[in-house]
Amino acid sequence: MAVMPTPRAVYAEDPARSRGRRFPEAESATRTPFARDRDRIIHATAFRRLKEKTQVFVAHEGDNFRTRLTHSLEVAQIARSLATALGLDADLAETIALAHDLGHPPFGHAGEDELERQMSDFGGFDHNVQTFRVITRLERRYPRFDGLNLTWETLEGVIKHNGPVSDRLNRPSWRAIAAFDSEFDLRLDGWASAEAQVAAIADDIAYNNHDVDDGVQAGLFGLSELLDVPLIGPILDDVQRRYPDTDPSIQRLEAVREMIGAMVGDVLAETRRRAADSRVASVEDVRNLDHALVGFSRDMAEDLARLRSFLMERMYRHWRVNRTRSQARRILAEMFQLFMAEPDVLPTEWFARSQKRDEDGPAQVVCDYIAGMTDRFAIEEHRKLFHLEVWN
Repeated sequence: MAVMPTPRAVYAEDPARSRGRRFPEAESATRTPFARDRDRIIHATAFRRLKEKTQVFVAHEGDNFRTRLTHSLEVAQIARSLATALGLDADLAETIALAHDLGHPPFGHAGEDELERQMSDFGGFDHNVQTFRVITRLERRYPRFDGLNLTWETLEGVIKHNGPVSDRLNRPSWRAIAAFDSEFDLRLDGWASAEAQVAAIADDIAYNNHDVDDGVQAGLFGLSELLDVPLIGPILDDVQRRYPDTDPSIQRLEAVREMIGAMVGDVLAETRRRAADSRVASVEDVRNLDHALVGFSRDMAEDLARLRSFLMERMYRHWRVNRTRSQARRILAEMFQLFMAEPDVLPTEWFARSQKRDEDGPAQVVCDYIAGMTDRFAIEEHRKLFHLEVWN
């Protein structure tokens, strides 16, 4: 039986009513404004680099682990499915999902922590702000403007997908957002669209599931240890009872697939309940709520908290992961300090930027250069900078 399409929700964003772009452009003849935003992100240099930026493991540790690129694609797929089922604009949800990790530096959370440490005297570092800088300034592909000149709705969703952020504008690391907002008001004191919230929760669904998958593949914990963990445990137990003679790797994949389905189903039911209880009837109603419209039920949120505690103990703080994090932090710290002390060893374009007397300053330029590196490039750049090559 064919699945009937979900009617458009009354609180869905309408691309025909987009608030437009900071720099006006003629509309595309073949794509909605949100679809055009998606395509600009896919073609961006920063998006391509995600293929060798990692989250927990470093790129050279194996080809089977997720990278920021595969993670972003998984998030986009889940976001699009959720948006379609809820009658939202799937293009906008997918676009925000694809963009959400563009500002992450190499080496996952270890790289982010180290850049925060190195930038502490220069305004700080925030990966969400860095993502915003990438799409509004650092990508240089067009003759009339820096950045990608994305729609208001996409920009709002990228910076606010986890909730209102007006309380952060006084932080030094957020000065780029405050400056942009003064010229192109993103209403930072309210919630973002339902599509942006869908992208945010799709991120939670994706990383919790693929971290379980990657953790088992890496040998950090076994399937038997997951049986007592909420959410994944009962699902895995049921899979093993239904498929007792199946290869454990297939049991793992089936359990992860079913856990994604359970989480998606929970979000759909909870979001519909919140929409009905709050009598949400427009996109403005979504922004004016005092809570998120899209979310997990209380029971699911509690189960996820316990799953994250397991992953924190058994994966994120595992000695093998800690050792890699330590190496990654040293690589970034040594490069940052060298570039600050000797900016003339930066590539020509970046050295020229570091010498400009503008609001960024040398430290921000060095930070932008390092944040844009892939894992492999950072390792190779560090080797070239700190190991003299002798030719015979």
